[in-house]
Amino acid sequence: MIQPTSDPSDPSDPAVETAAAVAEAREVTREFRSGGGAVVRALRGVSLVVRPGELVALRGRSGSGKTTLLNILTGLDDPSSGSVYVLGRPLAELAEPARARLRRERIGLLFQNAHLFPLLTAQENVEVPLRLAKCDPKERGERARAMLERVGLGPRAHHRGLELSGGEQQRVALARALAHGPRFVVADEPTGNLDSLTGRAVVALLRETAHDLGIGLLVATHDAAVVEGADRVLRLSDGALVEDE
Repeated sequence: MIQPTSDPSDPSDPAVETAAAVAEAREVTREFRSGGGAVVRALRGVSLVVRPGELVALRGRSGSGKTTLLNILTGLDDPSSGSVYVLGRPLAELAEPARARLRRERIGLLFQNAHLFPLLTAQENVEVPLRLAKCDPKERGERARAMLERVGLGPRAHHRGLELSGGEQQRVALARALAHGPRFVVADEPTGNLDSLTGRAVVALLRETAHDLGIGLLVATHDAAVVEGADRVLRLSDGALVEDE
């Protein structure tokens, strides 16, 4: 089990580098009230651990609770009950500014749509979160170029987002998610808009990234290629984790 670090409000605490897991949920539930007042149980006692250096696939039908769980694990939503830890930090003890800092410095986010700025170059897109973090311009450029090289897009660094293919755009989005050096990366259907061949290439890149950089990567997906390429597979059904088939 993850143990809270000495200063849960400071995501730059060196203790995060020795956390036994990058994220943990303990008996997490999430309930909503529908317009008619009925209780909708989106998550039912979910417990999981994501460790450094592994790609974990989270599968399940639409409406099974995958996105709700991702939002809770990144501090964008709160559980109705249960506990969540990210790099040893109990999220319940963090005010929103501290959660935002934790996301900015230690968590990477990747979505089905790459969400690139179409008129910015690939490198400029990767630099966006580094600009927001007030990173030194020289270091910002070096990090962005290094991440683009890692995802195989060094030669395309100065091409605008609208000039890139769907697969290239998603690789730029991955480079952007990695540029600030996160320990935990959450991806929501990252191959959903790609053809099968391109999707498999992105899956291979995700797995290589997790293994090489020691990042814990949790991917919500319907894609069989992600499931096949994962180190572990979890399945949500009606808000509960069940044994994978």
